[in-house]
Amino acid sequence: MAVLAATTGSALSAPAAAEGEAPPGQVDFPTHCPAPQEAGLPPADGPTTARITVDNPAPQVGDTVTVTYQVVRTPAVNPVGGELPADVLTPTGRILLAGAQSGEVTVVGAKRNEPVPAGAALPAVTMTGTFTVTAPGETTLAPGGYTLHTSHLLGLDTICTADAASPVPVSGRLTATGLPTANLRSVFLGAAQGRPGAKVKVTAAGFPPGAALTVAGRAGAAETADRVSATADELGAALVELPVTDKATTAVIAYEGGAWSARQGSGPAAYTVIDAAPPPPSATQQVTATVEPGVLGMTQTGEDITLGAVPYGDGGAAPGRIGTVTVTDARGGPAGWTLIGKVTDFTGPGGIRIPGASLSWTPRCAAAEGSRSVCTPGSAGAVGADGAVLASTPDAPLVGGTFTIDATVTLTVPPYTPPGAYTAVLTLTLS
Repeated sequence: MAVLAATTGSALSAPAAAEGEAPPGQVDFPTHCPAPQEAGLPPADGPTTARITVDNPAPQVGDTVTVTYQVVRTPAVNPVGGELPADVLTPTGRILLAGAQSGEVTVVGAKRNEPVPAGAALPAVTMTGTFTVTAPGETTLAPGGYTLHTSHLLGLDTICTADAASPVPVSGRLTATGLPTANLRSVFLGAAQGRPGAKVKVTAAGFPPGAALTVAGRAGAAETADRVSATADELGAALVELPVTDKATTAVIAYEGGAWSARQGSGPAAYTVIDAAPPPPSATQQVTATVEPGVLGMTQTGEDITLGAVPYGDGGAAPGRIGTVTVTDARGGPAGWTLIGKVTDFTGPGGIRIPGASLSWTPRCAAAEGSRSVCTPGSAGAVGADGAVLASTPDAPLVGGTFTIDATVTLTVPPYTPPGAYTAVLTLTLS
């Protein structure tokens, strides 16, 4: 669980175009710019020349994209009776999103301008803002209306709107990719060993509700004759008894479809068939010692994650760190393990939400001395509701050990998010 405050973004300057050539994405659209009532001037109608750029034209879902809206030329004129001094003009505007993701992005510019003579056109302005990518595919960006506020003598607003009869041209595009979906299927055994013919209680979980499942024994990479069928319930789980009669069985798997695969299967969960040996000759004595397999488990220090505070309106990253997780693998079989995390949306005052995909992490893990397996940290990136791998160990002839895992986390908070505490639930699943 995490607690935080608010955020913002920054802009990148646009590349220069060749002399006499319009930069890529520069468009014209008809605008109507009524002068402020206090100015006593007629409305200004004419084309606005604008350009929209993004800092990342190929983001992933959950990324924060910075957009820049440049008004290169406006029909709006100086609304005061005389010369407009330097640095008294503040622009704000809207960017219209369509396609894979729709909505509006608010952009704001700095109070920065050269002096403007009486009656002259207002100068070019640059505005920036940010938004979070929520859907894969192509999203188009078109310039919307903008307001030019002057703070000389009086506060005056010149509001320019696009002509409703003419479609606003697209000025920018981005194509987002979705996050990879983790396989959250798992299989658990009621016992890790037994005599030939023992009925092992097997729980398969994380499958699609109603899916037809196969629960089978495995010897290395090949399946044995031990096999039963099952159907996942409305929660995606099935509880079955698997008679293990093949002495070669060393693990149990569960899968949907015609054969086990890393995408649609779970396991292997280690299992040992203990066969009674025949009595030795009377003249000899056989001494047998048994090393019994244990279980796969984990513990975590602490319960809550407190992220750094972010100032309202500025936008940025709220950093933090998860509590250290210790995984102990004492099964003694060939199966590795995977630790997966997923996070809900962050909920704040008034039900305001920050998508869980805005939380990213950089995992780390280390194996204790004497461990047989190597611990591999998951990839740095977004966590989200679909889940991401925190750490894992590969399958091997014999695995096991103690592993220490943690991760630094960062929550990207959208600009002007209402102040307050925002909380989410991070769930870790070991299988």
